[in-house]
Amino acid sequence: MITLNTVYFIAGLLFAAFAIFNLRDNTNPKRYVNALFWGVYAVSFLIGTELPHFVTGCMAILLAVIAGTGQLGKGKTDADQPEVAVRREANAKRFGNKLFIPALLIPVLTLVGTLTLKYTPLVEAKNVTLISLVLATIVAFVVALLMLRDSPLKAIKAGGQIMDTVGWAAILPQMLAALGGLFALAGVGGVVANLVKDVIPMGSPLAIVIAYTFGMALFTMIMGNGFAAFPVMTAGIGLPLIVHQLGGNPAIMGAIGMLSGFCGTLLTPMAANFNIVPAALLELQDKHGVIKAQALTGILLLLVNTAFMYFFVFRF
Repeated sequence: MITLNTVYFIAGLLFAAFAIFNLRDNTNPKRYVNALFWGVYAVSFLIGTELPHFVTGCMAILLAVIAGTGQLGKGKTDADQPEVAVRREANAKRFGNKLFIPALLIPVLTLVGTLTLKYTPLVEAKNVTLISLVLATIVAFVVALLMLRDSPLKAIKAGGQIMDTVGWAAILPQMLAALGGLFALAGVGGVVANLVKDVIPMGSPLAIVIAYTFGMALFTMIMGNGFAAFPVMTAGIGLPLIVHQLGGNPAIMGAIGMLSGFCGTLLTPMAANFNIVPAALLELQDKHGVIKAQALTGILLLLVNTAFMYFFVFRF
């Protein structure tokens, strides 16, 4: 049976390969630090569940120190070589829009796997979506190799070079999601509830809805992840005030609440995978250019979500 540990093991092997490729990269002056960074990250996936919590915590601190002191570097990439550029252009002319087939396979196969594999003994049912995503990614990887007739080692090496370009921001979502879980376990939701009760009038549904939607956006901006903000804000405001006190519909509250959190995602550099990584990959001069382009859309969507929440959550 394919379990969550199987998925982690596959991810660990990939990050270990990135570490090895860095060790062999003579063009990167910081190759040993890069190898240490991806090597430690790989160990956390490969045997993280077997390690004492203290050791895992020390590994997380080591990653933060390396990233925070700007010790990561990158060497020359294969994409810089003229023959690679010529081949890439030839493949683009040959396949056209068919080049997007591997990328489109990932969401399609993930959806199919999520809806079907849970009824089979092949996968762990409670983690079927994540397992389906990994299986879909592997299938898409194989399809891409067959289409382009390329080497899997070259593809993995290119993946490592992209991760070196992205740098520490690549692991930020995982760190922030873990931090959100810690906040929820530490009772931050209760603190938020007490703070809201002291500030806003409890008899005003509109004030409570605004506190929830804007709180979701604000906490997501701080945490960088809507999934990290959701348990905290829902435990603090959503369930006790909107659902239990005012009789709101929990399904509508949850759906619009998450959308409100995603509005905060558009507005923060902490959501590195959405806002900083694209800027790094595109080598934009303004690292916050993505956020500036999204800001007005994010604010308008937040206002619309707040209105939808107020008009619908108490009426259905």
